[in-house]
Amino acid sequence: MDRPSPLPTPPAAERRAPAPAREARPSASGRPDDAAPSRPAVAAADRAVPRETPVDPETDATGTSLRDVWRASRARRRALRAEVKRFTVRQRRRRRVWIGVGVAVLVTVLGTAGAAYSPLFALERVEVVGTSQLDAAAVTAALDDQLGTPLALVDDSAVKAALVRFPLVESYTLEARPPHDLVVRIVERTPVGAIESDGVFTVVDAAGVALSTSSQAPPGVPLLRVDGGADSTAFRAAGRVVRALPDGIRSQVAEVTATTADDVAFTLTGSGSRVVWGSADESAEKAVVLNLLLQKSPPQAGREYDVTSPEAGVVRG
Repeated sequence: MDRPSPLPTPPAAERRAPAPAREARPSASGRPDDAAPSRPAVAAADRAVPRETPVDPETDATGTSLRDVWRASRARRRALRAEVKRFTVRQRRRRRVWIGVGVAVLVTVLGTAGAAYSPLFALERVEVVGTSQLDAAAVTAALDDQLGTPLALVDDSAVKAALVRFPLVESYTLEARPPHDLVVRIVERTPVGAIESDGVFTVVDAAGVALSTSSQAPPGVPLLRVDGGADSTAFRAAGRVVRALPDGIRSQVAEVTATTADDVAFTLTGSGSRVVWGSADESAEKAVVLNLLLQKSPPQAGREYDVTSPEAGVVRG
């Protein structure tokens, strides 16, 4: 019986250990089957091909995952933020200081405004100063309607309406003294004389504002005999002259006359001495010269003092 030819011998590197021999089994003919067919061998080329490894979609060609990239980017951002904070620490400190100052100022302003407009600063007392001819109590009573009003809300127009009823008030100022006081400083009008008309004497100031009226000549106020009335230039010049006189001389003036703005003159009480003044220009210098002349030559009947030119005062009589 012919035997099958043996299989080709594989290379030495790919040889496997010989499989254990199988026991011969008797065939159907009763003889042992010593030549059982064997499985064909796998080709060496097929065993050498490596299997494909599945690729992770989150891993790039270098083997670095996207998670590693994200972590590195986050670490870099943190490092950059730390560097920015380190180099801007002074700037941020200054900003915090300025913000703190601004907030403090805002809180102070709001708190002050809130307190100023609250009943905590309500007006309780009105003090009137600067009056000599005017009754201060009457002025205070005229402002009673402002009591209880916060100092910041005192109505200036209401105060003006109350004070305009007093002719002697030339001007005024208001001074708030927290928490409850209001000071009214009044500048009174200075009477310069009285104008007689139809038996009625009207006391006026230098602006011609009527201060009071009476049927008799008011004491201590000179009589004005001025051409053109209170609207003339002669009256304005006479008013300026009377206001420029010292108090000691003004109280001695009995009568003031003027036909124009350049020939103002007046007489003194008691002696009847006459003072020729001229225009209202250089009134302050003329008042000084007149005072010296009166000291050197006291007033007497028929005496005249000419101070038209303050550089050369003249005494006649």
